[in-house]
Amino acid sequence: MTTAAPSRSTENPYLNGNYAPVREEITALDLEVTGTIPQYLDGRYLRIGPNPLRDPDPASYHWFLGDGMAHGLRLRDGAAQWYRNRWVRSADVARKLGEPWSGGPADGGFDFAANTNIVQQGGKTLAIVEAGARPYELTDELETVGPSDFCGTLFGGYTAHPKRDPQTGELHAVSYSPVRGNIVQYTVTGVDGKVRRTVNIRLKAQTMMHDFSLTEKYVVLYDLPVALDLSGRAHSAPAKAAVGLLTHVVERHALPDFVLRRVMRKSAESGGSPSGGMPYRWAPERQARIGVMPREGTASDIRWFEVNPCYVFHPLNAYDVASPEGDSIVLDVVRHSSVFTTGTSLVPGTQTLDRWTVDLTAGRVHEERLDDTVQEFPRVDERRVGRPNRFGYSVGYVADSAGLSEPNAILKHDLHTKRTQSVGFGQGREPGEFVFAPAGEGAAEDDGVVMGFVYDKATDRSDLVLLDGQTMETVATVHLPARVPHGFHGNWAPTESDPQRS
Repeated sequence: MTTAAPSRSTENPYLNGNYAPVREEITALDLEVTGTIPQYLDGRYLRIGPNPLRDPDPASYHWFLGDGMAHGLRLRDGAAQWYRNRWVRSADVARKLGEPWSGGPADGGFDFAANTNIVQQGGKTLAIVEAGARPYELTDELETVGPSDFCGTLFGGYTAHPKRDPQTGELHAVSYSPVRGNIVQYTVTGVDGKVRRTVNIRLKAQTMMHDFSLTEKYVVLYDLPVALDLSGRAHSAPAKAAVGLLTHVVERHALPDFVLRRVMRKSAESGGSPSGGMPYRWAPERQARIGVMPREGTASDIRWFEVNPCYVFHPLNAYDVASPEGDSIVLDVVRHSSVFTTGTSLVPGTQTLDRWTVDLTAGRVHEERLDDTVQEFPRVDERRVGRPNRFGYSVGYVADSAGLSEPNAILKHDLHTKRTQSVGFGQGREPGEFVFAPAGEGAAEDDGVVMGFVYDKATDRSDLVLLDGQTMETVATVHLPARVPHGFHGNWAPTESDPQRS
């Protein structure tokens, strides 16, 4: 068991309640279950999120910046065999824990304890994050193997939000990094875990391109009004002027690859998470737009379409529509009216589920509201990524006594009937992101379970709750001996049939 120092009380919302980090790594076997875990579930439910190893400065700490901690539950034969939580052992985390660092490939990005998503690809479990940091490979039991550069094919960082094509199994990604200036990179990674295609795309200026959308024909980019802002690193007037000039240069020019390569290799010595808060600001002076690029196209093939000012952290899904009147693309997104405007608070409480229909013939975007419930973390049946879907799931929020957004329900959206079902878990029980696992390869779109962690304030512990995807009634509850902090993303990782894997 590895234990970190206890946390002090702070006023930062992302260091309190169930956003506060846990201080122990545990392994729990043969977990108590209420209800019945379906027999078809054979795999791991994986989730990851920020969990600072040491107390950060509450005045500048942002939720995005904490050291990553992976959480996992092994389900098989109707039982919950184990729960584990482990810090991702970046160089800085290993050093602070007094452990040797495993080292590994350096050219995959800057060294950081990845904290945003956890995926399975090429027979490996990968903890991933955005903004130029490298992926980290984990074992099936969530121990750190080391940094990854996808067998020497990844350079300069990856994204937190790859999309898996359900037909080919390939991972499509759009990655950005402050040190790559106004260049974002589209990559396709095969089932062998190697990047097979790379396209560099030059924007007007650097932006935080957190996610993207994928259809059967197109890659959709979200170039939205969030700008690089390094002013938090300066305190005097001359320093602010210098930082302003530096920001202007950095957001439009990339470091040469030989310089970037050296900086990435030295990053393991620099001490972990960046300080000074998030280096981005809301930039309403910039035009919000989306770019549409054919999957096998180049940057010169991109068509740009203007949309109203907003930000999208997470789209739900996207798909192509062909008609006699002309082709279009449907984008269902969680739309924020603005972000990074109120200090450390990430969610201002204005995000809604919207549909953008990109008319490729007329050259315009039609925007409509699907559901005005405050929500985030939308998910779809992964078999429907890039294809027409009927259902989607997201986390619903309500304002607490301090005016902050608090998770209180899981929403099931029926996009055919335009109806939303809200499922609560009782007083003081807060859900995180839920993901869908089908009952079988050919099962209907909502035939399966939707699962995720639910925190109970009364017991200060979390459960893994499994809901029937069709009725949204509770099928099973796996009781954990610990709390799982509100984090970011996870996935159902079914057991692979490779006989060489244990």
